[in-house]
This record gives sequence, C-alpha cells and structure tokens, in this order.
Amino acid sequence: MTILVLGRTGQVARELAALKGIECIGRDAADLEDPEACAALICSKRPEAVINAAAYTAVDQAEEEEAHATTINGAAPGAMARACADLGVPFVQISSDYVFKGSGTAPWQPDDPTAPLGAYGRSKLAGEQAVRAADGTYAILRTSWVVSVHGSNFVKTMLSLGAERDTLNIVSDQIGGPTGATEIAAACHAIARQLIDDPNKSGTYHFSGTPDVSWADFAREIFAQSKLNCTVIDIPSSEHSTQTQRPLNSRLDCRATQTVFGIPRSDWRETLTDILKDLGARS
Repeated sequence: MTILVLGRTGQVARELAALKGIECIGRDAADLEDPEACAALICSKRPEAVINAAAYTAVDQAEEEEAHATTINGAAPGAMARACADLGVPFVQISSDYVFKGSGTAPWQPDDPTAPLGAYGRSKLAGEQAVRAADGTYAILRTSWVVSVHGSNFVKTMLSLGAERDTLNIVSDQIGGPTGATEIAAACHAIARQLIDDPNKSGTYHFSGTPDVSWADFAREIFAQSKLNCTVIDIPSSEHSTQTQRPLNSRLDCRATQTVFGIPRSDWRETLTDILKDLGARS
C-alpha cells in the first residue's frame, strides 16, 4: 500500500516519512502555489490514498499575504481532493483550531459554526470547504498547538529562552491541547488506511493532546521536565502583542475521532518527555 504525502520538511511530514508505505513529495515536485500541478502529480502517481501535510503556517504574515496563503491552504487542497475523487482514493487534509472564533470555554465540536479571526484561519477554512466540495472520500483533521523535535515550535522556543532568562511572561488565557507531530502523523496514517476500507467514515474530525492547558502552564511543564530554572509569569493576551488575534479557546472535542477511528487523544506530557529526550534536554 502506497500513501502519497504532500510535504517533506514540515513537522508532520517528517514524522509521516518514517512510517511504512509512505512516499513524501516535496515542493520541488509539487509546489502548492500551483494547485493544478499538485493534482496532476497525484493523478500520475495513482496512490491508494493521499495526505496533505504541506501548508502555509505563518499566522501573522498571512495578514499581509492572504491571497498567497489561500492559494496554498485553500485552492491547493481543493485541487488535490478533486484529483483523489477522480481516482476514487481517500484524501486526508490537516486543518486547524483557527477556523473557530475562540470564544467560550466548551470544546469545539466538529460541526460547530466556524468564524476565523484572521487571514490564516480563513485560508484553512477555504481549504476545508474546497475538500468537501470535491465530493470524494475525505477526512479533515483539525488539530492544535503542534510540537515536535523538528522545525520551529513552542517547545524549542521555550528551551532556548528558558536557558537564557530567569523569568518569562507567558500568555495564560489561551487554552488548548498541545499535540505531537508524531501523534498527528500516526492519526493521519491510520485514518487514511481506514478510509480505503470504509469511505463512509468520511467527515470532519478533531485531534489534539490532553489535558487542555494554557501556554503558561505548558511552559511550566517544559521547564520542569527539562530542569530549567525559569519562572513563568502569567499575562493576558492583551499584553502580548501579535499582528493577528489568537483564539482564547482552542479546546477541541475529539470524541468522534476515537469513536469512528479508534484513535484516542494522546497525553501531551508524555509527548513532551519524548521530544525532550530526542533533543537531549532530558536524561
């Protein structure tokens, strides 16, 4: 069984590359700025399933490049999904908690109304809508707060800053589930395989780490496990200036993912332990 993955250098793509039966395609062969070229590649490869692990992820920069972000996050997944529908194979699209407005405290359900706060969220929502419109076998997997040993992410930023400073001001009113790229990759792989056998499982699902936590408390756990002597000071989002408003509530209800695919939420504290060991930040 060959599952084609669009993406090679991102956090999830790198983890997918380690799994059996995966072929990862990088930007040199399939540039998401050219959606139809991506679709043509899928048709030429004729895989048994496709996972899109490539995306435009610069949340703040997207405010200045919304058209560009929407081509990559919206038009490209749509073209891929249509190619998969033509071939009769499943398509798995990774999406984001940023499609929601981030209000309240209840975990977001997969069928809750969407209302993105910024350009990045709008671009991801455009991708979701295009995938559904392709009318093929698909899964949209929304996730949040992705971390791993690869690339730039919150864990690596905290390790760097925590080694340099005695105190850090960290936002405490944004709540969500940190999610390991390793676990997201495994989930996407399992979902793709199950969709091959049962297309009726098509739909929109959520997957994030547990328990839900603030960025400040996440940082405290990073410092505790890595034995860095850095004190975290809670601050509200209003005191942390960003170009794009972040959702305060990124909690995701993941029960359907476990019910339909048998994939439970992973404990991000265990994921963190593994990441720190791989980075040499924990013995």
